[in-house]
Amino acid sequence: MVWKITGTPANFSSMTRVNHHDPQHSDSRIGKLTDLGPEQYQDFIKKLDKQYKMVKSQLIKHQSPTVGLFPSRMSEAPNEAHVRESIYCSVAMWALSLSYRKVDNDNGRTYELGQSVVKCMRGILYCWMRQSKNVEQFKRNQSEKNALHSKFHYLTGNTIEDSESLQIDCVGLYLLFLVQMISSGLEIIYTTDEVSFIQNLVYYVERSYRTPDYGMWQRGSKYNNGTVELHASSIGFSKAALEAINGFNLFGESGASWSVIYVDIDAHNRNMTIFETILPRESNSKNTDASHILTLSWPAFALHNEQICTKTLNKVKRKLQGNYGYKRFLRDGYKTMVEDKNRKYYRSAEIKNFDGIECEWPIFFIFLIIDGIFHGDMEQVSKYQKLLEPLLKHTNEGVIVPMYYYVPKEFVENERQNPGSHRRLPSDEGVNECYFLWGQAVYIISQLLVEGLLTINELDPIKRHLPACARPRKSSRYSTFQGTPNDLAVQICVIAESVRLQQMLSMYGILSQTPNQIEPIKIWSPNELTKAYEQLGISEKLGLTGRPSRPIGGLGTSKIYRAFGHLVVCYPLLFEVSDFYLSQDMNYVIDDVKNDIAFLARCWKLTGRPTFCMLIREENIRGPDTRNLLDLLAMIKSGSIDGVRVHLSRLQSIFSAACVENLDFLQSCDEDSEVKFHKFEELNVGSSSFKSLMEPWKKSTRLEIDECLDAKEFHSQPTCGLVQSLQSTENMHTQAQLLQILLSREGPNYKVDGHTMQEYLEKLLRKAGLHQHWMVVRHCSALLGHSVNSLAPCTSAILVRNKQITIGIFGHEEEVIDKPVTPSEIKHILYDKCRIHNITEVCLQQEMILNVGKFISTSPTLFEGMLKIRIGWIIHAMQLELNASNEGMSIYQLSPSEVKRLFLSVIQMSSNGLSQSNPLARRQLDGALNRVPKDFYDNVWNILERTPGGLKVAGYLLPQHATLSDMTMYELNFSLLVEQMLSKIVDPAYRQLMVEAFMVVSKILSRNPELEYHQVMDMDKLIHEAFSEFQNDQNRLEGQEKQDNMLTFYKLPCFGQRGTASYLAKVALNNLLQGNIQCPSGEHCIIA
Repeated sequence: MVWKITGTPANFSSMTRVNHHDPQHSDSRIGKLTDLGPEQYQDFIKKLDKQYKMVKSQLIKHQSPTVGLFPSRMSEAPNEAHVRESIYCSVAMWALSLSYRKVDNDNGRTYELGQSVVKCMRGILYCWMRQSKNVEQFKRNQSEKNALHSKFHYLTGNTIEDSESLQIDCVGLYLLFLVQMISSGLEIIYTTDEVSFIQNLVYYVERSYRTPDYGMWQRGSKYNNGTVELHASSIGFSKAALEAINGFNLFGESGASWSVIYVDIDAHNRNMTIFETILPRESNSKNTDASHILTLSWPAFALHNEQICTKTLNKVKRKLQGNYGYKRFLRDGYKTMVEDKNRKYYRSAEIKNFDGIECEWPIFFIFLIIDGIFHGDMEQVSKYQKLLEPLLKHTNEGVIVPMYYYVPKEFVENERQNPGSHRRLPSDEGVNECYFLWGQAVYIISQLLVEGLLTINELDPIKRHLPACARPRKSSRYSTFQGTPNDLAVQICVIAESVRLQQMLSMYGILSQTPNQIEPIKIWSPNELTKAYEQLGISEKLGLTGRPSRPIGGLGTSKIYRAFGHLVVCYPLLFEVSDFYLSQDMNYVIDDVKNDIAFLARCWKLTGRPTFCMLIREENIRGPDTRNLLDLLAMIKSGSIDGVRVHLSRLQSIFSAACVENLDFLQSCDEDSEVKFHKFEELNVGSSSFKSLMEPWKKSTRLEIDECLDAKEFHSQPTCGLVQSLQSTENMHTQAQLLQILLSREGPNYKVDGHTMQEYLEKLLRKAGLHQHWMVVRHCSALLGHSVNSLAPCTSAILVRNKQITIGIFGHEEEVIDKPVTPSEIKHILYDKCRIHNITEVCLQQEMILNVGKFISTSPTLFEGMLKIRIGWIIHAMQLELNASNEGMSIYQLSPSEVKRLFLSVIQMSSNGLSQSNPLARRQLDGALNRVPKDFYDNVWNILERTPGGLKVAGYLLPQHATLSDMTMYELNFSLLVEQMLSKIVDPAYRQLMVEAFMVVSKILSRNPELEYHQVMDMDKLIHEAFSEFQNDQNRLEGQEKQDNMLTFYKLPCFGQRGTASYLAKVALNNLLQGNIQCPSGEHCIIA
């Protein structure tokens, strides 16, 4: 490798590297300045020495001699070191050492700088390894109290107690630069225990997508009240770290197989999906944030979707850029002159005081200079260099970067009235050798790039700035992120449980293999693969176990593995035998197969093709829907499923194109190990013919549903009478009801005919499943306490799309889920809220959570306008729709696949505005789904601005001052607050009428900007007065007497001469004439 310099010495940014061999094995120390003339070479050295002087005096001088960390707030807390600032300081030293590598005689500076970097990175590692107990606990419970600390004593490395310690972006940043630095040749990780700890840090960040934290600014929500939020920047840094460290050897080129780090590809996909979903917002309270600059550009380069990146960064520039830098976020009170320095947290509505006077930080100009260099945009570089230059302080110690510029106290009020009208003053960096080390470090890096002393490929040796498909591959032995190719085909192998099943499939032209026929290849269940990964990252000395026992997702099971010298394929979780009943509905399984294959085609980012192992058991073809399964297999054989390319083949012939992962860490699990792995065994059916397999299929039909008897008559009977009734009836509904009474009265161990209650229920569950009695299936499953495995991921999928979930039966108490919860917590909520009213709905609500989670992931537009997903209300909406087409049919009688189709029909009908022509039905449907029109929450904000007394709905008062002071118009938290107010309404049709009322009032106020409500706006009173006007018309025109029931009012169309909108508008105007609305200018109110 040689270096070529083009252009003038002052423009070394055009330096390019000519590489004559594989860059993965190149030695970065070989790149010398051989083509420079003497004067150019001396100029290069002179510039390097200038930067070295700054690094020595501003950074290394302040590095801890013991643990190698750097102080974060030198003037306020000189003994306090923060991980983030320390990492950036080490990056600046590392960048300069890379520049010195090109110099023949560097006077030992390359080594000095490199070792200072190693000391810092190992110091952070040392501090964190002392908290390995926290890491172990955090893997299982992402709680603040289990978080790694990010602040340490400058000399001892002891933790500094800080309630805002949960900052996931710090861990992601550390992992990212650990990979960058080791790739450049530094040796940072020394032992296998350290390797295990880093693997556990990977587990730590894998669940960032569902872990609210305090964010990059260590304040949580913008209200600074000690609450955490899900932050896009934290997820973005975690995603970048996972991509960088996957398959990476921490010992560098001399490492062995046991020093390689593995990443859960499904966890990465969830982080990626949620990250893209949250953008361009930062969190619920922060509509935008300057941290996006660091996340989307250097150092993270977390996303290469140009459309999303451009939209997000343009919003940052539009909302936050000032003359002195960027605001961190709107209403950020940090270091403003009106902030109370004696209080850690703000009071309610206090952040209104900081509106328009937020401090501006020059460091973001520096990051945008670096961004311009990485993107080759010299115009952007020049622009921000010019903006930055007058903000810097020039001293004998070199250039000083102020932390922020603030508005002096005497100009605060004027600045609020006229933003940008007053000169800001810099913070006191440079006084008494106190520096903002983060800013100093980033400035040094930027100048190394600008002056051509460093290239972007040296600063980013793993090529994060390039799309995944353009990055060099680390190793063919381990999976690598490479992006999704345009011509991706999903490889499918069909595994038949038995020989006779294979014979039957062949009769229909379906190619399949049995487990014995694919030997020596082994088939593992997802549980075996989970068990294997539990061996990864174990360190007894540090008290670390391996990967938490969480299921492996669809991407992970689509790799082919090498373990113990054998090839292993794994079938997806949907083919695993479960005690939950969904697998008994073959149509539901078929739909899941199609969705999983489409998911693979959409989300596969690894080298090689995904391999979908389709395991078919004999029980799968014994039901009435076997024909549908055969149709699916025929589609697979044709090479296309719903537009997705698939390739059906024998397992042995697809390895060359597959993604193969080597599980080298399993070498420690020898024959004497307690950990044993079991392959999927072929079902031995002797010499039985495939014809015997087809008989149950032909005979199996869905029986007529038994009449459901009233269970109330049984409650008064003694136990012996209940047992006698149970033994004498063949009605499965009656049996389930009797068993429920016996179970609650005598307990699960009470025996009837030699069987415990649990055994009796399991037997009835299997019988009901065979005959497709779904109400009985759900009833028995709920009594047995069954829950589906994937509730938590589906709940998280809903929450991270800015929705809330409520669990509970319609018309009864609900519980709101507004943050990720564990499976056991969800199960407890379900049984707590549903058991006493209708235990069957425990299972139905689980189905609905799964359905919502799947559809919101694949078709998020269907849920637009629905901020709160109220499961019980959605079920009510589905029952209404079912009643309209099939009166008397209960939703509990439908199969899971029929429930899923009904839900999709209802949600599509509401989303597309295709509700029944009957206005009542439309209001009931939209109200039950909690759907609101576009810009609804903005309109409520506009009303609240003009209503000093606040808004009142169903007894709930939304105050004006506190709300407007704490929140902003486009803030998600305001929308959630409005939903909290509307949730007090118990009737879906009335709720929708309330939404219409808000839209009408908003229209009046928007057309008449001079108007203002001075009293509390009681929306219920407005609606009831409108109803009264309607009744007056009915009495006058049709002679109908007044009544309390509002059903006839709900049946009116919204618009038209006698629509609800006209009555609502009339009442609003009447209130105006009665003095509840003030019109200072004397102009007339206009309705249009």
